[in-house]
Amino acid sequence: MGSRGRARRRALEILFEAEHRSVPPLEALQRRRDYTEQTINPYTTSILDGVITHQDQIDELLAQYAHGWTMERMLPMDKSILRLGAWELLFNEDMPDGAAVNEAVNMAREYSNDDSPTYINGVLGRLQELKPTLFL
Repeated sequence: MGSRGRARRRALEILFEAEHRSVPPLEALQRRRDYTEQTINPYTTSILDGVITHQDQIDELLAQYAHGWTMERMLPMDKSILRLGAWELLFNEDMPDGAAVNEAVNMAREYSNDDSPTYINGVLGRLQELKPTLFL
């Protein structure tokens, strides 16, 4: 796994920790810096900054296109993966759309339950289809 992949997974861990503990992602990041020896890659910080900056838009889109699932019903891990994937798909111009969806699906395979990869692929795939029409 390359440095971007490791940075992405570290960002996912921090987003999940924040969601699980009901704290802001920057607080979870600061705890990592204060209490661990982990190196925080600049891309990890870029992801976190992007998700935080666009979280209201991201959550609105996820709630709209996650058919049958409210944000409150989503597993914390799935919600974190979807937020990260949506940011990479919709707001990170350096990331090809298909790669953003694929990376999110792969994280779901690794970190969530058996149903999550299909679900995450469906939600992000729909956002990918609609991306040209979304007003971001």
